[in-house]
Amino acid sequence: MTSASVYNRMMLPMSFGDPEAEYWRLMTGVSMWDVGVERQVQLAGPDAGRLAQILCARDLSVCKVGQGKYVPICNHDGFLINDPIVLKLSDCLFWFSIADSDMWLWARAIAAERGLDVEISEPDVSPLAVQGPKAEAVVASLFGDWVRELKYFWFKETEIAGIPVTVQRSGWSKQGGFELYLRDGRKGAALWNLVKEAGQPWGIGPGAPSSAERVESGLLNSVGDTDETTSPFEVRLGKFVDLDVPDEVVGIQALRRIAAAGPKRHQLGLVLEGDTPQPIGLSWEEIRQNGIKVGSMTTCVWSPRLQSNIGYGLVAASCKPDQTVEIVRPNGVVCAKVVELPFF
Repeated sequence: MTSASVYNRMMLPMSFGDPEAEYWRLMTGVSMWDVGVERQVQLAGPDAGRLAQILCARDLSVCKVGQGKYVPICNHDGFLINDPIVLKLSDCLFWFSIADSDMWLWARAIAAERGLDVEISEPDVSPLAVQGPKAEAVVASLFGDWVRELKYFWFKETEIAGIPVTVQRSGWSKQGGFELYLRDGRKGAALWNLVKEAGQPWGIGPGAPSSAERVESGLLNSVGDTDETTSPFEVRLGKFVDLDVPDEVVGIQALRRIAAAGPKRHQLGLVLEGDTPQPIGLSWEEIRQNGIKVGSMTTCVWSPRLQSNIGYGLVAASCKPDQTVEIVRPNGVVCAKVVELPFF
């Protein structure tokens, strides 16, 4: 049964009818994903670089043209509102490849607040991901062996069969791969078919970002794994926060205070008892320890590799790996072991 969900006001294909086969194709071969929902917020103009830095809690002064960086974006209270990849196309042109949120509105508001000379738009750019251990072979067959030399998050602007694309080593999996940023929405079917044909020798097939793989690999979903008071330090993004960026960066002074005090919560893994798949529903589930609430399970999926339900807990700092907790699930209380992330 095929399925889709809404993401950034668009439809995101979630399965093409066989989720388990799609999972193992990602783990052992190569999969292609329509991730056009991964919209770009474009900053263009003399103050584009300054605005990019004002929005990001990570130092972008060392970011070079052709390089991308994973960045936390916080509000004025230091709470996470998005975690995009920033691509620097020139000193005056940046893309923010965003998670699900109205970052376009946020960037426009901050630019107006600071009186910056920058144009903010959503360009005609739609990514297609090629993911899995055989992804590099497929992408190299299309564009040439130069793609093998791309470092993680680095990219190059090019074209294939007259189709303009930006090729970046990236993707929402830990199995390796690339994202092809299509720069002409009229040619989406043509690009899809080129990749599909090129991948046939490696058994390519359609798929989508895999919830099971991303949880097993410890990847954050800033949409589902955070609430309105989550700081980057609570969800393992502290290494992407540079506290010495300029004071004009949104939220940096709050982040300095949070870092000095230490986070009250942290994100850990959960391995649940039971052998029946039971993914999480639409809301977080309460985690208790000795009868007292210590946090919430923010996501839960069936792990094909562990043959268990696994999830993330956003829990009190006192909750530690190797401890046992109880999770209040729709069908009753379930025991779980707390573990470090990632699972693999």
